[in-house]
Amino acid sequence: MHRPDTSAEPASGAAIGQALYPELRGRRVFVTGGGSGIGAALVEAFARQGAQVAFVDVAEEEGRALVERIAAAGGPRPWMRRCDVVDVAALQQAIADAAAELGDFHVLVNNVGSDDRHRLDEVTPDYWDRRVAINQRPAFFAIQAIVPGMRRLGGGSIVNLGSTGWQTKTGGYPVYATTKSSVNGLTRGLAHELGASRIRINVVTPGWVMTERQVSLWLDAEGERELARNQCMPDKVYPEDIAAMVLFLASDQARACTAQEYVVDAGWS
Repeated sequence: MHRPDTSAEPASGAAIGQALYPELRGRRVFVTGGGSGIGAALVEAFARQGAQVAFVDVAEEEGRALVERIAAAGGPRPWMRRCDVVDVAALQQAIADAAAELGDFHVLVNNVGSDDRHRLDEVTPDYWDRRVAINQRPAFFAIQAIVPGMRRLGGGSIVNLGSTGWQTKTGGYPVYATTKSSVNGLTRGLAHELGASRIRINVVTPGWVMTERQVSLWLDAEGERELARNQCMPDKVYPEDIAAMVLFLASDQARACTAQEYVVDAGWS
């Protein structure tokens, strides 16, 4: 069994080293919502492992820039397509096209999500359905599209991104929290069926992650005080911290881990 090598250069933004998992080199990874934020950190982290990454995102310009940045750094050029995951047929076609070009996928990361704030009295049925279509439905149908290839490969790893559902002074996101928390049920509901094919499925639940969007919208003086009140640890959580957990779960080091939730939130309470 390979042991991780922790001698990698510090990851951008968070001053941490990235463990190296030799078994991930050459493996094929599909990421939803991979163009920015946590998704971009995931794509870059897998590329630094030497994995062949494919991803979809609605933000085509950001996604293409990420592809070029990784290629310019000497990493395997990711496969990228603009795709609105609300369109399940388009999502599944993107997965099929990427697999036809690269090969069946060993790893799926269901990362895509939209965490805009809203209040109880603002939510309409149309808004609810749209949030489900973005934050809940794509995970199931991406799994449905990728599992046959994993079975052909003899196994694989699926990582679903959840949410702690915390609130700030600016308000919460009860619909987002409901839809993202459903991935725990999805994970447990599929674990036994997939496990028979040596396909592992887990949830990684981030806390307040310092993406560019989160910093620009919420990290003011009150946000800093809220972090100090609620996090057990004083250090901020960065996208690279989420990527580190996902890499572990994608690797052979996690071969006995399935049907579990792993929270990366610096001890939010």
